[in-house]
Amino acid sequence: MSASTPRFGVNYTPRRGWFHSWHDFEPEHAREDLAQIAALGLDHIRVFHLWPLLQPNRTFIRTTAVDQLVHLVDLAAEAGLDVLVDGVQGHLSSFDFYPEWTRSWHHRNVFTDPEAIEAQARLLRTLGRALADRPNLLGLQLGNELNNLVEHNPVTAAEVDHYLDTLLTAAREGLPAAEHLVTHSAYDAAWYGDDHPFTPEASARKGDLTTVHPWVFSGDCARRYGPRSPQVLHLAEYGTELAKAYADDPARPVWVQETGAPEPHIPAADAPDFARATLLNAADCTDMWGVTWWSSHDVDRALADYPELEYTLGLFDATGRAKPIARALADTVAELRTAPRSAPARETALVLKCTPATRSVSGPGGAYFEAWMRMRREGVRPAVVLAERAEDGDYLRARGIKEAVRPQPFPAGFTS
Repeated sequence: MSASTPRFGVNYTPRRGWFHSWHDFEPEHAREDLAQIAALGLDHIRVFHLWPLLQPNRTFIRTTAVDQLVHLVDLAAEAGLDVLVDGVQGHLSSFDFYPEWTRSWHHRNVFTDPEAIEAQARLLRTLGRALADRPNLLGLQLGNELNNLVEHNPVTAAEVDHYLDTLLTAAREGLPAAEHLVTHSAYDAAWYGDDHPFTPEASARKGDLTTVHPWVFSGDCARRYGPRSPQVLHLAEYGTELAKAYADDPARPVWVQETGAPEPHIPAADAPDFARATLLNAADCTDMWGVTWWSSHDVDRALADYPELEYTLGLFDATGRAKPIARALADTVAELRTAPRSAPARETALVLKCTPATRSVSGPGGAYFEAWMRMRREGVRPAVVLAERAEDGDYLRARGIKEAVRPQPFPAGFTS
């Protein structure tokens, strides 16, 4: 694989029992799932254990559960797959998983309680040390979309910064080798949510790279514009360019770590074309680390109480049969590897002026989002530049930007 070719993988959701399968981990079942993933030509997976099973008591981490996780990483190596491990789960597919020591009589705010933070740091150090010698380990992420837990754990932006800094330090202590990534992730509220305490700056400046999760249901994007619209087909590309604008390092890599085709937002008949367009458009961004599809396998309908869209996100159905989207994804990945696309710098940038209280202008339905998409439809490949950097010649040159233009006429929410 050439250095300019992004990585392509999938978020691993076990076919049998979903993530409840960690209660009675069956290596042969995992081996079968991983072989199916590898057969698509993907090169990595992202994996999730459950926080209550790993750390049922604040001062007790179960060796058996850690060993299960290491075993799964080894099975992935057998299949030729690299692995990113998420540590604190946290939140998965509309369900929250809290250890009992954070709840009811023992309630602790997971973002602000010093002992709760230290417990999570201990878990991340433990996982890092257990995995550090695995040659197929990409790195360690703090957890899956931890900002989903804000609703039950009130927190300020400053407290989030302290939380992330503490846990990223702990993860790096567990994985001191520079070749291992240490990252964190947030769902789209970090980018589009007015006054959300997880900020774009935290996503784009903390950890070794920026992760984005540009979902077509965020801001009702697919329903607002239509599943075949440019706004939907270029959403991952837009999310990448938005993330680059907030980074201090002009060359900081961005990882499209979750994107997928949930029904009914993306009808099954449109899913293959959506997958192809999403990959090709994301690959048109500079400093693109990779794209990791959500997810490997559908949630089995024998499991109750998931939102409807969660049952349809897999490349494989609940029987293990590859869906048409799987072939489209595999063919597009093979095409990009055979003939890698050069992604020249974007010479024109659209200036984004917003405050923490008006971040929604950059989300679907927002004035800035629509202005950027209008330029994209007209054939421009716009970058995004923050207003406070629009006159910084050194910064613009570092990103290859020759022209920073403001939306004209200024849409609602912008001022001259």
